[in-house]
Amino acid sequence: MLTPLVRAIAVAAPLPCLGDNTGDIDRLKKVLAPQLGGDMPVVPYQRLSKVAVRFRAAGFAGAAIINDMAGTPVLVDFLSQPPKVLAGMALDLGTTHLEATLLDLSTGAVLARADLENGQIRFGADILTRIHHAAKEEGLFELHRAIIDSVNQLAAELARSSGLAVAEIRALSVSGNTSMVHFFLKINPCHLCREPYIPMVNAPDPCLAGELGLAIHPAAVVWLLPSVGSYFGGDLISGVLASGLDQQPETCMLIDVGTNAEVIVGNREWLIACAGAAGPALEGGVARMGMRAGPGAIEHVRIDPATGEIGYETIGKGKPKGLCGSGLIDLVAELYLTRQIDIRGKFRPQAAGERLIAGSEGYRFVVVEGKDAADGQPVVLGQVDLDALMRSKAAMYAILTTLTNQVGVAFEDLHRIYVAGAFGRHISPRQAIVLGMLPDLPLATYEPVGNSSLAGAQRVLLERQARERCLALAGKITYIELNVNQEFMLRFSGSRFIPHTDHALFPSVPFFDGE
Repeated sequence: MLTPLVRAIAVAAPLPCLGDNTGDIDRLKKVLAPQLGGDMPVVPYQRLSKVAVRFRAAGFAGAAIINDMAGTPVLVDFLSQPPKVLAGMALDLGTTHLEATLLDLSTGAVLARADLENGQIRFGADILTRIHHAAKEEGLFELHRAIIDSVNQLAAELARSSGLAVAEIRALSVSGNTSMVHFFLKINPCHLCREPYIPMVNAPDPCLAGELGLAIHPAAVVWLLPSVGSYFGGDLISGVLASGLDQQPETCMLIDVGTNAEVIVGNREWLIACAGAAGPALEGGVARMGMRAGPGAIEHVRIDPATGEIGYETIGKGKPKGLCGSGLIDLVAELYLTRQIDIRGKFRPQAAGERLIAGSEGYRFVVVEGKDAADGQPVVLGQVDLDALMRSKAAMYAILTTLTNQVGVAFEDLHRIYVAGAFGRHISPRQAIVLGMLPDLPLATYEPVGNSSLAGAQRVLLERQARERCLALAGKITYIELNVNQEFMLRFSGSRFIPHTDHALFPSVPFFDGE
């Protein structure tokens, strides 16, 4: 049975009379209480007059709109007839990209899907640049306005696709990293990048959409998944909900790679987590030909070891525009396996052949010639891009080893490794193992879970248990701050080779000495 964030409850109250001088709002609350498990609903001041007027105008019968605000039933509206569709919006509030669904809260059915580039990008592609911008005069207001405008644009698209008015959206659940939630709520994020890296708030209480300037119904409840630390946001809490990691009897791991790499290890008894900057090179934020996993992105690459011929697959099967994270990982792994790069991630001109072109910024490897590309420009991989990927892959493996070492768990002890996001949906675990990005384990250990941030936000919209679970999770997870962790820095240095300085950690990967 669904227990959504918003409900429409049928009401038929006794009519007022000389023998019953109960006030209109009090009358409505009294009638609603038995249907709310005995809880008396509260009415926010800004909704008090509207609810009273509409209740009386409807003849004291109709449908009361009740928000679940952190366990407290809140009466926010009254309609003469129940709405045909009670709609709620689930939002993955990403640093570079927003993705959302519109759900029928009565059935759980998905009514529409939409995605959009984050409008804050014009103020900086990365979080740190935006945090610095927020310190400028009007900077925080500009960042807040940009993200609200983006969410409003998404909401309008979802409503249009489902044949609804945008004001008919009665709930919004938000899953995002800690910085994005601060921007969304117009809270100063400056302390997130300064030791001891403490957010202004980890678990903001629900609010109403009208307070934030959202275009959905002004009385729609806005429910934000809680964060655990400055680099561990509600998007990872969503991942735990979606994967069921916190309910597993065996020890498992969840990896979510976006702007950062966020990792959590544990089971139903304990959970430990950390996050670090391992994502930008994999999300299109570093590689010149990098792009998000979308139409035209090369997602898989193979190089014939005998002929050097390159085969590739693009998302949508069209002409290539660039390389997404999985395509970049595939390409570099294949370049290593065909000995066109060495263990340091440096091009070997004697092996790379005519595809390798020398330029002012170093070597560039032509993956797709301009005549075969979508915009006529060749898709290339430069040495600077390779260096960025080597840093990212080293950081990823260092994060994983640091975290497991903290709790004395070997990689072989992990029952399952859930890989979230577009990274998990498109990545070839085998190629990531070749690079030394993921541990050398049987491929069946790895399980993609898609956009777990959005999946968790959807569950929050529909299930009270999910809302209670994520609040409990925020207090259960032990968070390690890698910015001041010396073990991480040592492991990072050892991971900056393919597959690793210690080749014994990757017995299934061929070793080349780079001569």
